[in-house]
Amino acid sequence: MPPVDTDPRPVPLLLPGAGDWLAWVAQRCHDQLEEAQQQVGLVKAGSSDAPVVLVAWNKAETAIANAESVALWAEVHPDAAVRDLADELSQQVQKYVTELGLDRDLYAVLDRLVTSADLSGLDADGRRVLEHTLRDFRRAGVDRDDATRDRLRELSERSVKLSQDFGRNIRDDVRSIRVAPERLEGLPEDYRAAHAPDEDGLVTITTDYPDLVPFITFAVDAEARHELALAQNNVAWPANDQVLQDLLAVRRETASLLGHDSWPDYDTEVKMIGTGQAVADFIDRVGEAAKERAAEEVGVLLERKRVDDPSADTVATYDSRYYSELVRREQYDVDGQVVRTYFPFEQVRQGLLDVTGRLFGLEWTPVPREDAGTWHDEVASYDVGLDGTRIGRIHLDLHPREGKFKHAAQFDMVKGIAGQQLPEGVLVCNFNRGLMEHDEVVTLFHEFGHLVHHVLAGQGEWARFSGVATEWDFVEAPSQMLEEWAWDADVLATFARDEAGETIPAELVAAMRRAEQFGKGLYAVQQMSYAARSYWFHAGPHDDLTAYGDELQRRYSVFPPLEGAHMHCAFGHLDGYSSGYYTYMWSLVIAKDLFSAFDRDDLFAADVALAYRDKVLAMGGRKDAADLVADFLGRPYSFDSWAAWLAE
Repeated sequence: MPPVDTDPRPVPLLLPGAGDWLAWVAQRCHDQLEEAQQQVGLVKAGSSDAPVVLVAWNKAETAIANAESVALWAEVHPDAAVRDLADELSQQVQKYVTELGLDRDLYAVLDRLVTSADLSGLDADGRRVLEHTLRDFRRAGVDRDDATRDRLRELSERSVKLSQDFGRNIRDDVRSIRVAPERLEGLPEDYRAAHAPDEDGLVTITTDYPDLVPFITFAVDAEARHELALAQNNVAWPANDQVLQDLLAVRRETASLLGHDSWPDYDTEVKMIGTGQAVADFIDRVGEAAKERAAEEVGVLLERKRVDDPSADTVATYDSRYYSELVRREQYDVDGQVVRTYFPFEQVRQGLLDVTGRLFGLEWTPVPREDAGTWHDEVASYDVGLDGTRIGRIHLDLHPREGKFKHAAQFDMVKGIAGQQLPEGVLVCNFNRGLMEHDEVVTLFHEFGHLVHHVLAGQGEWARFSGVATEWDFVEAPSQMLEEWAWDADVLATFARDEAGETIPAELVAAMRRAEQFGKGLYAVQQMSYAARSYWFHAGPHDDLTAYGDELQRRYSVFPPLEGAHMHCAFGHLDGYSSGYYTYMWSLVIAKDLFSAFDRDDLFAADVALAYRDKVLAMGGRKDAADLVADFLGRPYSFDSWAAWLAE
């Protein structure tokens, strides 16, 4: 007889691999919803024992999170039938979540714990769970009258469907241009080899990132760059224009019914920034701080453009990357086509694992696909170890394919709960299978930061605080800080090698760092133009989102709007981040402050790295983000490091 497995530690989720995904996805979602309903029933039984009630509530929240993760399959599964089923099931899950949030009997049980029960049996985390849970019930509208709650139910269901439509329209709309081979002048040799002419003699270039990014960076043909930029900025147009208007209207009405003047006021109530007006002020503050530098930098681009076109009087959005690349090559001696030869995808992926393993004391053990049971043969899975113990599993789905999520993000598969289930996360990106641009390497480090955060913060007791569970305008900070390791010469030397095995020269990395200083102002003001769209689209109604978006582009960016473009239709963050795109720059302010604690000459110094791991990442949502930062830095966060970075 085989030995009996007596190991009490949880094991990773058993995925179906080559089996029946439709049945598995449906069954898992059904089972988790059923478990949630059972645990909610125990909560509503009315016990006055706070620990007993919260244990049941925690199990309910765990099951709900497991059910909500069905949304992952709508973004990554290669079978359209599975993606469609996942969307349908997500609607059912969110309908149930909405019902819970409006359940007065459930709320009353939890509220009575505060007013009449003995809370001495709860530790600080348990009290925080109760406090945040009651806050969420009130934000859902549980204390509103019957008619209002009925309307909130309708709006929630409508919002879920609109969000799914918005994302699906982007995911399914890959556009392309067709050009003569000679219009690929300037593109790297491997790119041109991978884009042979079709039978009619023309080359197809799509809006997928591996096609798009090199083309707008290196293609000499300005009109071809223009054509591709126009295609990219019209993805999901016109379908998403009305979808977005409807979604914005739903959010405005929801905020109003819940007593807020605007959606940003409602949304920021649980963010670090605090109020909608503070978002508007922050956007203006950053825009003003970067304005002078951006003007100088766009002047440099225009001067270089006039070498090619003496009559040029403006720099278009589709000129920005191309002429920035030329400026870096000619003025900083950094040739992006040389740089990319040091970053073959497979080496970068392994290098990333080695770097983060050394930094955080983690071990990454490859899991064969037949054991992991993943959804596609390009997905790479790894068990995560700490001090010899498996603490989670990650899945890297890093290349584009039809029907897959088009951007870069980390998705939860399983929230980690100590003794119950291991954290599992999925990194979904769209990188080239061959050579990577260095900014793609930076992006990979960034997104992997979310994955590390998800696993390290998935070792606690409470589902509420598991994973990336801080305020939403902090979640990018750890990932933005990890980008610093992708710019360090000693770090890059551990994995960045060309085909001949030569390590990237330290002098080249130093030049890359100098060149990276160019464009900070342009980056900041362009980010604020996106943040302004995100905020002001939600702050009030606008009949023509294209025209208003163009107005905001003119107000905040140094690049004029692209005539004929409708970029808001493909701006996926307008769904997931709603009015909160400012988060990226807000988090960058904190990331620069966090990084100030590290020694730039020794980024692997264990005392700082492990303190950061344990005081910030591993804490999940157990404390407010400002307190996590203060615990690590020994002081409140400030703008000083960000301001110094901008001025470098």
